[in-house]
Amino acid sequence: MPNIKFVNEKKEIDVPVGTILRKAAIQAGVNTNQGLNGLGANINKHLNCRGFGQCGTCRVLITEGMENVSKMGLVEKCRFRSPVPTPVTPFAVDPTPFFAVIGNEETMRLACQVKVNGDIEVVTGPEFDLFGTNFFS
Repeated sequence: MPNIKFVNEKKEIDVPVGTILRKAAIQAGVNTNQGLNGLGANINKHLNCRGFGQCGTCRVLITEGMENVSKMGLVEKCRFRSPVPTPVTPFAVDPTPFFAVIGNEETMRLACQVKVNGDIEVVTGPEFDLFGTNFFS
């Protein structure tokens, strides 16, 4: 059985193969709906899209075991890889992933869309560094 380690909460759980990460987190008492840098975590725990991938508040950072989760589906691709204006060319649209600006484009996922197939390590509610070097580069 795959093992999920929640880094911030210091919890580990074993789940059956193919379990959705959001459901496993709820059963373990872990809130994946953290909002923006923890702002609104209590509200987002109750007011979210219930696993349809529309709100984006259940984003997680998979620090280990990225090969042990399902591939990014259409919902996540639309959420994370949508074209956005860049600071360099504010009136032009750059097709780079949205989270590339923050630097976690390869390991950031939505917990409601991830199926666990092996051991993983997860950071819930990863913070955006809005004033860091990656944001305005």
